[in-house]
Amino acid sequence: MGNDAETVQVLGRTMPKSRRYWLEAGLVVAFWTLMAVLMVSSRLLDARRPDPEPRLLHFIFFRSYLWAVLTPLVFWVSHKFSIERPDWPIRVGGHLFVALLVGAVVDMIGDAFVFYYVQPPWLDEADTFNALEDLFELDFLYEFAIYLAVLTAGFARDYFLRYQERQREATQLRAQTAELQGQLAEARLQALRMQINPHFLFNTLHAISTLVERDPGGVRRMIARLSELLRYTLEETDTQEVPLDQELDFLEGYLEIQRIRFQGRLDVEEDVPEETRKALVPNLILQPLVENAIKHGASQIEGEGRILIQARRAGDRLQVSVHDNGPGLSAGSGDGAPRGFGLRNTQERLESLYGDDQELALVPSESGGLVARITLPFHTSADLHTAELPEREFSHRQ
Repeated sequence: MGNDAETVQVLGRTMPKSRRYWLEAGLVVAFWTLMAVLMVSSRLLDARRPDPEPRLLHFIFFRSYLWAVLTPLVFWVSHKFSIERPDWPIRVGGHLFVALLVGAVVDMIGDAFVFYYVQPPWLDEADTFNALEDLFELDFLYEFAIYLAVLTAGFARDYFLRYQERQREATQLRAQTAELQGQLAEARLQALRMQINPHFLFNTLHAISTLVERDPGGVRRMIARLSELLRYTLEETDTQEVPLDQELDFLEGYLEIQRIRFQGRLDVEEDVPEETRKALVPNLILQPLVENAIKHGASQIEGEGRILIQARRAGDRLQVSVHDNGPGLSAGSGDGAPRGFGLRNTQERLESLYGDDQELALVPSESGGLVARITLPFHTSADLHTAELPEREFSHRQ
């Protein structure tokens, strides 16, 4: 019957193979019992025929259950010798030969049952059972037709089981593909973040080196802040999204380093409503935007450089923008002139996390300078937890 540990799909449900075999056996017995009952009922209800001998009704059940025993063997033959092969003409010929042979054997067994058990009144005492004579009367063609019908049902059953197996394999393949794609996206995001860390470190160390002789005290403070920032980036390596509030806290440490570097010539403002502070954003997403605004904007003008960080919720979207008062885009440069390593990396992270449901745009500011704006779905940790509850409950029921 097979190992109970092996399971199969039956009508979309998973069950042990042994259970499926017992289920099929029960259906086979039920089918042939129904056929026998229908034939017996037809004989009893036919007013044109005299009441049949009880033993003749026994014969009907005997022959039905004989086919019930043979049906699993015919199903095995249909599975073992499928006609969906290049040599199908030979296989068809083989099936016809077996059908003739089985039909003849079943017919002879039935005739022997009638002769020795039923003993109908039309038999003379001098009659003897002659299997070869019965064979030449071609009565076995009826059993031959039954065998072909059962064989056809076997082919249909085999095709159905193979179809379900292919469906199960396709489902598993889709699940494995989705899992691999998720792992690939996670690895890609991790690689991008690992690229951000040394980029951020090198740029900060360069800023520190410019103040070594002019402001030793400021250098010490910058090193202390840098140590805190590096500790944060190492501790949060596995986190892809964090609340905007947490991202702004990290950014404040980076901006303190930049304020020391610019010696009072850098002014940074935040315009972040409370409703947006719990929104989840990619970890370390703002630092490249602010770095770009300082490098290509605030540091390129005479006097004080200004940076404005804004966040707005628009329905189910979150917009976070970084404004600077620099020279803006040069003529003919389009919207991608200042896109260096940091912004390219940021764009790739957004695409990996949100697909097409995100945007990173660089546009001229109405008051002069440039605006780097990211748009992404608005969601919080509470939203993700709520969305996971039905999924966990469904998995538990499964």
